[in-house]
Amino acid sequence: MESWVSRSSLSSLQRTSLNKIDTNLVSAFVERWHLETSSFHMPFGEMSITLDDVASLLHLLIRGIFWSPQDVTEELVVELAVDYLGVSQGQAQSHVRSCRGSYYKLEWLYDLFVHHRAASSWAYATGAYLLMLVGSTIFAYKTFTLVEARYLLLFRDLDGCSGYSWGAAALVTLYRYLGDASMYSCKQLGGYPTLLQCWIHEYFPTAGKRGENWKPADNCGLPRAMRWSYRQGVLKVDDLRPILDELTPADVIWRPFEDHRAWCVFDEICLYMGCLKWGETVVPYLPDRCLRQFGYRQYVPSPPLDCMMATDIDVDWISYHQSVIAVIGSSTVATTPSDAVDGYLEWYYCVSHPRLVPPHRDAPREVPVPVYDVGPSDPDWARVSTLIHRYLRQVNAEEEDPQFSDLFEALHISRSH
Repeated sequence: MESWVSRSSLSSLQRTSLNKIDTNLVSAFVERWHLETSSFHMPFGEMSITLDDVASLLHLLIRGIFWSPQDVTEELVVELAVDYLGVSQGQAQSHVRSCRGSYYKLEWLYDLFVHHRAASSWAYATGAYLLMLVGSTIFAYKTFTLVEARYLLLFRDLDGCSGYSWGAAALVTLYRYLGDASMYSCKQLGGYPTLLQCWIHEYFPTAGKRGENWKPADNCGLPRAMRWSYRQGVLKVDDLRPILDELTPADVIWRPFEDHRAWCVFDEICLYMGCLKWGETVVPYLPDRCLRQFGYRQYVPSPPLDCMMATDIDVDWISYHQSVIAVIGSSTVATTPSDAVDGYLEWYYCVSHPRLVPPHRDAPREVPVPVYDVGPSDPDWARVSTLIHRYLRQVNAEEEDPQFSDLFEALHISRSH
């Protein structure tokens, strides 16, 4: 069965997960995430998780096509389980009803995997295993107990799996959940938290506690995420917030994977600027906002893309060279790791609020949260809420302004569903 898993190009995910996540450390970075720029706003400029970071940490393919799935109905979810997971029609229908949606339970998939492996039904065992693998890593749902059934469509042809950009898939999913989690009403991060925490360990050696399994020089071709192990942190988010506020460029390892290039060569497609998509999720990917991570001098970037207006994302991805030239053509190789043009920080502090702790902290007061401000439970309403919220932030709208009253009312309505 291992050869079948290797054909999927996902075998590296079997070994990369941390056994536990430092939720306080992760949360301290999540609150600095801005979904319109797909970046963390740090006190010295923007940084982000890039395609090169994903390739180095997880050893997933970066080049490849994006996935555009067909519509999934309850009937199709049942049919997929029968055809590719080896269950009866009745078993599939009963399980899908218990999930109350187009999902499978990870526990159920594990039981199927064990059963089919014992019976040497390798095709069914592989399907259950791969769906369980992505459902507990790069496509993890917020509950960490379910996986979207439509992902089983990816594994109908294992040879075709190697044609997908799995690195982009992991990044799109994490970006999407980071955008959700950055809103105060969201309490859980989906996607692959291991990817985020290992990224923090690589770039910010003084932030949080980290365990090291081996030194980079001792690596023999393993995904870089395997370098790290969980160590219980003692700092809460309130403790970490001022620590991150006081970070300087000297506290950052700007190019942590230069000693990993023997196993993961830098690919220029990682400098592509545009939109990434996976399924119906589309996110901006803007390396011009974190050029120092690529060894270039940081300049004042162009306004962020509105991916809702993007039409030819697949074409842009294939013809990535044009955007790469646009990104690096206005820059030069950095003379110091944190090199930036004159005026960059002045511009940055005019458009962002990178320090989260106010200079003088008053005694905290309780602010009642209206019922309609509770986050939406339906994914479609959550998407509507996110889009409205993004626009209101872009135009610096105030709720007291009459010209935006209808949009704020729509935002409150969407959050109540």
